Formats: sequence, structure tokens, C-alpha cells
Amino acid sequence: MQRCRYGNRCAVLQSSLWARLLSAERTDHSTTIDHNVAMMLAQLLNDGSPVVRKELVVALSHLVVQYESNFCTVALQFIEEERNYVVPSPASNTEPGNHTPVRDRDSPAIPRLRSVNSYTNIRAATTARNLNKSLQNLNLNEEGGPVAFSPGNLSTSSSASSTLGSPDNDEYILSFETIDKMRRVSSYSSLNSLIGVSFNSVYTQIWRVLLHLAADPFPEVSDLAMKVLNSIAYKATMNARPQRILDSGSLTQSAPASPTSKGTHIHQAGGSPPMPSPSSSSLTNEAPHSHQFPRTRKMFDKGPDQTADDGDEPGGHRNFISATMQTGLCDWSAKYFAQPVMKIPEEHDVESQVRKEREWRFLQRTPSASGRQSQHITQRGVTRLDDQIFINRNPGVPSVVKFHPFNPCIAVADKDSICFWDWEKSERLDYFYNGNPRYTRITAMEYLNGHDCSLLLTATDDGALRIWKNFADQRNPEMVTAWQGLSDMLPTTRGLARRVSIYLDRSKQGGAGMVVDWEQETGLLMTSGDVRVIRIWDTEREMKVQDIPTGADSCVTSLSCASRRSLIAAGLGDGSVRVYDRRMGPNECRVMTYREHGAWVVKAYLQKEADGQIISVSVNGDVRFFEPRAADSVSVMQTVKGLTALDIHPHANLFACGSMNQFIAVYNSSGDVISNIKYYDGFMGQRIGAISCLAFHPYWPHLAVGSNDYYMSIYSAEKRLR
Repeated sequence: MQRCRYGNRCAVLQSSLWARLLSAERTDHSTTIDHNVAMMLAQLLNDGSPVVRKELVVALSHLVVQYESNFCTVALQFIEEERNYVVPSPASNTEPGNHTPVRDRDSPAIPRLRSVNSYTNIRAATTARNLNKSLQNLNLNEEGGPVAFSPGNLSTSSSASSTLGSPDNDEYILSFETIDKMRRVSSYSSLNSLIGVSFNSVYTQIWRVLLHLAADPFPEVSDLAMKVLNSIAYKATMNARPQRILDSGSLTQSAPASPTSKGTHIHQAGGSPPMPSPSSSSLTNEAPHSHQFPRTRKMFDKGPDQTADDGDEPGGHRNFISATMQTGLCDWSAKYFAQPVMKIPEEHDVESQVRKEREWRFLQRTPSASGRQSQHITQRGVTRLDDQIFINRNPGVPSVVKFHPFNPCIAVADKDSICFWDWEKSERLDYFYNGNPRYTRITAMEYLNGHDCSLLLTATDDGALRIWKNFADQRNPEMVTAWQGLSDMLPTTRGLARRVSIYLDRSKQGGAGMVVDWEQETGLLMTSGDVRVIRIWDTEREMKVQDIPTGADSCVTSLSCASRRSLIAAGLGDGSVRVYDRRMGPNECRVMTYREHGAWVVKAYLQKEADGQIISVSVNGDVRFFEPRAADSVSVMQTVKGLTALDIHPHANLFACGSMNQFIAVYNSSGDVISNIKYYDGFMGQRIGAISCLAFHPYWPHLAVGSNDYYMSIYSAEKRLR
């Protein structure tokens, strides 16, 4: 992805803030301007470019330095709130009514995930190193009792201190779990709440923005925000820590002190207090904090020095921030604009090796060639689809499965990891960690640029999108980019795992997570889920281009788009199917609403042809065919009830239904059952578990099925059609 498109955003970000915040004079007018600039910058929180968000962290770090005492007060308030508030974890891996984990002792042991060099600082490594004991040590006074944090304990000195919790250390004061809990505890739910707030709450809002940036799906952004938060948290807790103050009367006789007593000091009007004596200086000094001790300490080491640090200088903290907050944007810009403008880029040079390789891949994988193959299959017809050509045990319970359109590779996602299988050779290619927090799950996957160098997009139910490259090719996968695709995910329906046993009552399950649909021709990504909008992203420019309100109070369960007609079909949790025209305004874009389903819509599919229909299926098993120009369905057919998964083949006029009763039924467009795949007893009988996910190959008559017993299977048509 080219990076020049966001250079203007980063340049404006740097110049607008640094020109204001680096001035030494502080007046009410300049403070007001700083607040206005900060609130404008907060709108970049959900920008699609990680580079822009990194520059946002750097810009906000200068604001934090300039108003350090205010942010220390806010930090203490958030720490106290986090300590006193118990957040019920939505990531409970237990079945309803049972306190034992879903994974039983007979389940396969989770293999060691592959080490990914490009995101070693991601959540798995962060949670292991960021120990909460440091924060607990700060909450103890010298007698071992708890100390209540309050703004009254905070020193009002605005001078910056360089005795900060170094973000380069392996241990942070605030771990990722603590920061994420602060973020969820706070009332911050939408960026729209940042608009119109008073200046007294600007520091609180900016702190919340930093908390969200610390949980950013892109590790480099998260690491920068963690440094800023821990620096302020360290300074705040150090200032709030009680100090041992020497009582001068305790060093003299117990009798009341006389004016001539040597044990007391007389302060005349306008005079300064005397310097403490050497004997009492050691008692009045602050006790060293645990973060000042090194990890390894010699036997007779006296510990850290208690001399005054050099951070009393006004520029100490600023120099520290400027030394650690580096994004490399300037170096990249210098390198980019130093390239010759008269030279043809290698990817555009018809004689270059890169161009020839891309042309060869395109000719081999062009959709027209695959279309001819699928057309041949459609003309001959598919009479059965139950020949099992692949079966293997996945490391985790499959939740999402996706065929690669041109390679014999299939991606299988469980809760937080992705496994790649070569279904022709029946071997596992790769298995790596996606990087999403433990209370979230992967709910959707898409292959981008499948005809060229493929990228894999993953979506989690916290609204985060991640794009990977170099997967399934014996190399470490690398995160290309990541951003928050949806920022308004409803907290009451987010992060709950799928419960097959209560699938028919989706109100107990808690939402659809995040659903996506990729439009290869235009490079647009449609996203929705437990929100009230359908958000469209331009992946070429890494920018949000449109928000389409759904007009419903329920979540979006399925998305399907057609680029030739600019239509989007959405299935919702209330049973309705809605059609939107993205060429129209927000108040007019909903062009049709069908309310014929009486339950949760499992799948809504918009056929790609110019006169294609809309096919929708609910959990009750009723399949309805809609003509976009008609007000009612044109055809209805009934399948099995209790559906847990469903997919529609884009070319072969087939759709498959998976049930929690260990049953798969494959139908044609006429409603005839062409295959029944179910559990059979006996030594040679076929065994499948409750169906958790299934997907068709985009061109071939292959059906991938994942079940709750960890097994992954692929079924195909007759051998003569393969």
C-alpha cells in the first residue's frame, strides 16, 4: 500500500500542534487554543492509517508534557476507578450454567504458536511481561497499609520530572490488562461524545483517547501510547505516595518547647525555613520506589541514589518524550521524495521481472478463467456433494473458515488464532496468533488481492481489522496494517463466544460480532455488526468514505454487496433484510426493507449478476428469494430448523445448511436436497460434531465444514467434476 496519501494528514498533525504547544508562555488564550487543537486531533483516533495514529500519539504526548499536573490528576482518578470497579470479563470460556471451561481434558493440546517477528510486542508478549505487582507496590505506604489515591495527594508542581517509569523497561506500571480495564470502565463509548465538552474535561477526554490508542490493534501505535500513559502514571503515583516527614518536636525534650529551645526553629516574617540538618536529611528524603531498583542487584549494592534528579528542569520531560517518541515519518518522507521522478516504478515497467511475475499470476488466476471453469460445472450440474476429500483436527474450535480462491489453501480461525491447511496434501502450513485481546474473538475473514500477492484480513468482535501477508508460505506472517474498523461496538453485545446450545435464542448469545464484505473491483471494504451503521472503508487511501445508518435497533448479521449496482444487502438480528444504495444520502440510502423472516437472519446474499436476486435464510430454516425491485419475496422454501451456519455458492446455485444436530444439508436453487451429511454410528460410520462454520469454494464445488469437536472437513462433488 502506498504511503504518500496520508502525508498531508501527518504534516498538518505535526505543524498544528507543535507550533502551539512548544511555546513557553502560558496564557488563558493559548490554553484555550491548545484545548481546541487537542479536541480536533482526537477525531483522528479511528483513522485508518497507523502512521497517522502514531503521529497522533506523538502530538498528544507534547500536550501531556505541557499540562503534566492536570494529566497526573486524571491518571490518579482513573487508577482509583479501575481499582474499585469490578468489570465482569466477557471472555468467560464456560458454558451457561457451568463453571468449567468449554475445552475439556480430552481436547487436543494447543501447539506452540509460531513466533512472529513483526509483532513480538503484541498482546501475547505484553501480557506476559507487564506485571501488575508494580502498581500494587505503589499502593502501599511505609507500614504496608493501603493508600487511597485522590487528587489531594497530588503535588501541584507543574515542573516536569525525568524520573519517569521508563517505557523501555520490560515492566510497566500499567499493564495492558489494567489499561484495557480503564478503557472499558470509563464512560467513553463514541468519538461523538468528544464534541461539545467543556474545557474542564478536556484532559479526561484526551486521557481516554490515549487509553484507546494503547489498545490499538497495530502494535507500534499501542507501544507509543503505553509509554505516554506509564510515564504519567509513574509521575502521578510518585507524587501521591506518602512521604516520611520528621517531626522536629520529637527530637527535643518532651516538655513544651520554649522560645529559646535549641530543638526548634523560629521563622521570622518573610524569612525562609532553615536547611535541614544532616542527621535529619536522611529521614526527610523520599524512600526509593521499586522501579528505581534494577532487576539484578549486587549483594552489597546500596541501591538507587536519592539525589535530586535532573527532571526539575522545565525541559527534562520534554526532552525525554522527544527522545522516545519517534515514528520515522520524516526519514520516510525524505527517502520517498528523494526518488527520481523521471524513472518508471518497477511495478509499472513492462520489462521488469516484478511486472512479468504479476502478469503471469493474473493470467493464471484471472476471474474469467475461473468463471469458465465454474460455468462448466454449473452447466453439467452438481448431483451430489458428500465426497470427503479432507479431514483433520484443528488446534482450536473452528469459528470462521475461508477458501483461498486460487491456491489449495484454507484458512481456519478459532477464537484468537489462524491455522492454514493445504487440503490437497492434507498438511498444516502455518498457525499463528492474530493479536486480538483475550476477551474478543475472530468473527470474519477475507482474502484481499487473491489473484496476486494475497493478503488476509481478519475482523474481531471489538471492531478491529488486521491485514496479514507472508502467511502459509514457511515464513513468519507480517502485519501489514491494522485499524479500528468500527468504533461504536455495543458493550452489551460484544465479545461473547458463540453458544450452539442457545443458538435459537440469539438474544442470549449477545450479538453478531463484526461482519465484513470485500469488493475486489473497487477496493472497498464494507463493515458492520453490533452497531447501527454500515461503514465503508477505502483500503487504497486507508480512509473511511461513508457511514450508512441501518435504521434498526438490532445488529447486522450479514453483509453482501454488488459493485455493478452499488447495492448493499444486510441481514439483521430482528429478522429483517434491508437493501441500501450507497450512491444516495444517509437519509435516503435505504431503498427496501423486507420483514418476512421471523427470527435471526443467518445469511443474506446479493447475487452479483445485473438481475441477481437477494437470498436470505433465518435460523428457522426458511429460505426466501427477493427481487430488489419487488416489495415481497418471489419464492420461499423450507430447510432444516436450528441452523448454526449457512453459505451460498456464488456460481453453482447451491447452498448448504449446518445444524447443531450434527447434520449438513446441501440444496440446489430448486429446493431439492442433493446431499445429506450427518453422524453415522458404527465402526466405519462417518462422525461429525455440531456445526460451527462452513463455507463454499468461490469457484469449485467444495464445501468446508468446521465442527465443535475441533475437526475440519472438506466435501466435494463427484470425482469426474473435480
